[in-house]
Amino acid sequence: MPRQTRNDHMAQKADRPDIADLLPTMAALAWLPQAALLAVAIAAVAKGAALVEIAGFAALAAILGILRALISSASERASFLGAREAVTGLRNAAVLALASRSPLDATRTASGEAASMIAEQAESITPWLARFGPTRIKAVVIPLAIFLTILPLSWAAALVLLIALPVIPVFMALIGWRAQAASKAQLVEVGAMNAFLLDRLRGLATIRGLGAVDRVAERVDEEAQSLRVRTMAVLRIAFMTSAVLELFAALGVAMVAVYVGFHLLGDLDFGAWGGKLGLAQGMFILLLAPAFFEPMRELSAIWHDKAAGQAAHENLLRLAQEGHRLPEAGQASAPVPADRPAIGPSVVVRGLTFDHTGPDRLFPDGLGFTVSHGEHVALLGPSGAGKTTILSLIAGLAMPKAGRIEVFGQELRPETVLHLRARMAWIGQNPHIFAGSLAANVTLGRSGIDDDTIARALAALRLDHVARARGSAPIGEGGAGLSGGEALRLALARIAVTPQAELILADEPTAHLDPVTAGEITDALLRLAQGRTLIVATHDPRLAVRMDRSIRLAPLAGRAAA
Repeated sequence: MPRQTRNDHMAQKADRPDIADLLPTMAALAWLPQAALLAVAIAAVAKGAALVEIAGFAALAAILGILRALISSASERASFLGAREAVTGLRNAAVLALASRSPLDATRTASGEAASMIAEQAESITPWLARFGPTRIKAVVIPLAIFLTILPLSWAAALVLLIALPVIPVFMALIGWRAQAASKAQLVEVGAMNAFLLDRLRGLATIRGLGAVDRVAERVDEEAQSLRVRTMAVLRIAFMTSAVLELFAALGVAMVAVYVGFHLLGDLDFGAWGGKLGLAQGMFILLLAPAFFEPMRELSAIWHDKAAGQAAHENLLRLAQEGHRLPEAGQASAPVPADRPAIGPSVVVRGLTFDHTGPDRLFPDGLGFTVSHGEHVALLGPSGAGKTTILSLIAGLAMPKAGRIEVFGQELRPETVLHLRARMAWIGQNPHIFAGSLAANVTLGRSGIDDDTIARALAALRLDHVARARGSAPIGEGGAGLSGGEALRLALARIAVTPQAELILADEPTAHLDPVTAGEITDALLRLAQGRTLIVATHDPRLAVRMDRSIRLAPLAGRAAA
């Protein structure tokens, strides 16, 4: 099923119930004959009937009760499984959309907020999809069925219920609008809070270095207080809805009970079509009166789940929008072709133009340069000149608006980007280190890399002593336990075990490093790049001077000059 069709189907599931959603209503309707049997049994006890006669009524009522329980259990299970399947499909669509988004897409959702939507907020969709449809049907059918059942017995009791019931959905609708708005605001606050915390955790070392721990703690407290206010607003609305429902439901049941009681005592001689209600009829009406309001109680309980579920559903649908996708998104992985072209220019850029999603436009006049095989080139320029963007375009992380990029003699297109990228390697200023062993961070799950190859790579990058010291102890997420220089050496070791990487793209590899560490990383990078093509985006003049040549970019727009 296409992604958009699947999302539309999930969006309409709660509004267009299927046949399985009718089962709870059928189970609830079984209460009518069950209540009639109980009322007759009570009247028989009052008249002193034989135990055998009473036992027959009780047995039939018990059978109906068991049948109701089985139907309700089966319907709840089916609804829950269907809802979980729908939520899983929506989560998968969101994850696939995120995985296919280009890193150059400025509209990407913050990772902390996206994690909150997928892992936390998505859970609120399940109760909405599983319960709202069946409960809404019950809220329409059951009161009407009970009203039509009581009306032939007592028009007065039916009139009391008819007056009490419509007030409830009116108040629920009025309050429900506020509930949905409050739920949306709370989910936005939760997502923003998660994104804020994740961002601060990633920069914890920098925060400590700048002495800004107290300031960040104050900001966290402000965010927490804001979230508390939003959450309490949702809870206030929930309690308000329950209070309105219970008030009118209690009044309705009490008025019916008062009428039936005084009618049976003979103090009220109106309201019954036959002149006077019998004990069985009066008990039957009393047993049905609470059930008349029960679907509304259930609807009230699920009303706020509906508001939260719809808000979370909209967030996941927004997250699942395709946005700016990677050029190869949706294609099968392609191996490196065996028939590689003859040695020539590694990279050729002609008339390159690219627009960010934001307002800033890069290279409006077209950018062009050529990098020969085995050449080491530095891209220089102020921040915002587009150095990282150029490396990303060469890596095929997005397609240029205009112009042409050739890598290893082949034009970079969506259908060629996979096998061309397999012959590239990327290193940034903050390479991500995963929780796990040193070896696992070198291989990154790739097969065919043996332990000797890993050991030689670690030794070449001067990480053998770290491997001996740590043994099998895992590295923390984000490189916890490693210094900044060690994390960069580990990223370089990933390239060392990738012999097919003929083009290395390095984005500010020496940024934020002290001069000694930056020099060591530069030496390691150049040793690794021997016989390979290297393009480095940098502000570091000491790194740039060790390249074969430099390409200087003008701020924001303009043509590069070699």
